[in-house]
Amino acid sequence: MSWEPAALPEVAELFSRVRAPWWIAGGYAIELAVGRAFREHADVDVLLLRRDQLAIQEALPSWEWWAADPPGTLRPWSRGEVLGDAVDDVWCRPSAAAPWRIQFMLDKAEGDEWVSRRNPAVRREIASLGAVSADGIPYLAPEVQLFAKAHGTRPKDEQDFAAALPVLDAVQRRWLAEALEKDHPWLDRL
Repeated sequence: MSWEPAALPEVAELFSRVRAPWWIAGGYAIELAVGRAFREHADVDVLLLRRDQLAIQEALPSWEWWAADPPGTLRPWSRGEVLGDAVDDVWCRPSAAAPWRIQFMLDKAEGDEWVSRRNPAVRREIASLGAVSADGIPYLAPEVQLFAKAHGTRPKDEQDFAAALPVLDAVQRRWLAEALEKDHPWLDRL
């Protein structure tokens, strides 16, 4: 299964009609926060609130949608089907012959609060969950994205942390420090 990630302007165009909040996530979110590209990306991630998951089908009506059903298998996602809490990711492509273009990640919300799937004690007002690039593309706030990347860090996560650290202000650093596990190695650098 090959990937050919959609360009960020393409994602923004596809989701321009969607009334639910959504954010570019993953490494691209960090690059949008930093203001420059600094590494390669194998895919493009978009975060949606679980309660708004059907917006994927609305925005991409002619595409294929596949739920990443644990443990690590993909299955077709039927039109109108509400995915349960065990499914956190949806892979999308324009057709069966096309490469995967967008991966959607689903997170919980309670009222006006986003709830981390990694640690339900970590929460944030949905209104402050992201920012908007100069090009008008919504992206996940860098401290929130770094929190998601902090679990089982890989070399690319370390690279993203190093690139984002200089652009984090005191409030963002404090939020990330409070959200991380008490023995996380990034704490010494915050």
